[in-house]
Amino acid sequence: MNPSRKAPDSTAKMPIMRLHLWLESTEGLFFGIGRAQLLAEIEAHGSLKQAAAELGMSYRAAWGKIRATENALGQKIIQRSGHRRQGHELTAFGKQLMDRFNQWYESVERYAAESADNLFPWPVRRFTEAGDARSKAAGNDEATGGKERMPDALG
Repeated sequence: MNPSRKAPDSTAKMPIMRLHLWLESTEGLFFGIGRAQLLAEIEAHGSLKQAAAELGMSYRAAWGKIRATENALGQKIIQRSGHRRQGHELTAFGKQLMDRFNQWYESVERYAAESADNLFPWPVRRFTEAGDARSKAAGNDEATGGKERMPDALG
């Protein structure tokens, strides 16, 4: 912690660190936090349609993002589960991609928070910490619908 740090009057005035991380190739977006969120919602609900609705996007937009990622990677990241009407699930590759991206994001975010702590004369909160504080300040732990949304990085 920076010894010359001046604490703000309240956590509401404390800066919030936001990161935008994604992987791209010469053809464009490879994978980003928005795609990781979409895969997490598919995993949680077993449905691309419901995952898209949870994230406030159309089914067509969600399907387009999945297809673009699969085309860029040359591998399937989701597959139908059971019969046609039973929805979708992540492939083993899709699950691994989502998990590794999330690990990478967390690692970069942790490093950035430590660097900010050493460089700036005031404390800087991580985005997820700020979301928790906003929920509690509003008197509602479910202010984000039970899910902390990370910023969408073109994904």
